[in-house]
Order: sequence, then C-alpha cells, then structure tokens
Amino acid sequence: MGVPVHLDGARIFNAAVATGTTVAARAAGATSVTACLSKGLGAPVGSLLAGSADFVTRARTERKRLGGGMRQVGILAAAGLVALDTMVDRLADDHRRARRLAEAVAARWPSAGCDPAEVRTNIVLFRHADPAGLLARLAAQGIGAVTLGPGIVRLATHCGIDDEDVEAVVAALAAAP
Repeated sequence: MGVPVHLDGARIFNAAVATGTTVAARAAGATSVTACLSKGLGAPVGSLLAGSADFVTRARTERKRLGGGMRQVGILAAAGLVALDTMVDRLADDHRRARRLAEAVAARWPSAGCDPAEVRTNIVLFRHADPAGLLARLAAQGIGAVTLGPGIVRLATHCGIDDEDVEAVVAALAAAP
C-alpha cells in the first residue's frame, strides 16, 4: 500500500536487549524510527531519527523551520556517542535489577499483579491499594517511584541504580504496608 510507518522507539534499545535481537531487526518494518538516548542509555538529552536520506533531509529542514537548530550541539552529541558505545550492553543489568524488584513486589503483595517472569526490561508495574501512601513512604527513604494511573505504581531501574540501591528498595517494599 505504500503507507509510511513510524516507530516511536523511545525504549528500543531496552526492547532489543530484552529480546536478544538488534535494533535494526526491531525497526525493520518501519519507514522511520526515533530512539531516545536518555531513556536507559544515560545521555543527558538526545534522540535519533532514522529513515531514508530524503526523509531525514526533510526532517532537518522542518526542524530548522520550527527553531530547532542548535549551534553548540557537539557536547550533547558526544554524550550521545558515549551512550551508544558504552551503555547499550549494560541495559541487561537494569533488566536484572528490575526483576529483583518485581520479585520483592510479588513476595510482599502476591495479588498486586506483578509477575517477575513478565518483567523483561527496566520497568516494574503493580497494583497497590494506597499508591500515594506507598510513594510518600518510599520518598521519605529517598526512593523515587510514580503512579501511572489509579492504583498503579511504577518502579524503574537505570544506569544510576546499582545492586545496593535495589536491595534498599527491596527492604523498603518489604516493610511497607
């Protein structure tokens, strides 16, 4: 049919690592794809846009037309290159740490809907009767978490979280009401 398909690949590197595939394989059916360098890869900012040469040329023109040009972008580009060169392989550590958190959630609240076997990337979702109370209790211990909707709590691991941090969260979850 010739209909273009865009893939919003905000977490495409996580998906590739979790499934044992490549980013290229995950994006093969798309006409264009974006990938975020700050979600999981640790760059302070930045996204990539890929597509045909004509598409990218048109996108650059539109970006400039909308005021998206930057003169001193080299420092940000350097951070993006470091993220691509050194952070992709370590995403598996984030996934392992998230499964550990999921195990703690499942042990503490068996009916929370959190199956550790289904946690394949760095995000853990579960139901809780008092999300605001739980988040306040965690925040008091220096632990960040958010809600995604009524009764749904989200925990995420990233390059700034190590095994010791995860065990602190595990202990906090075990003691939470």
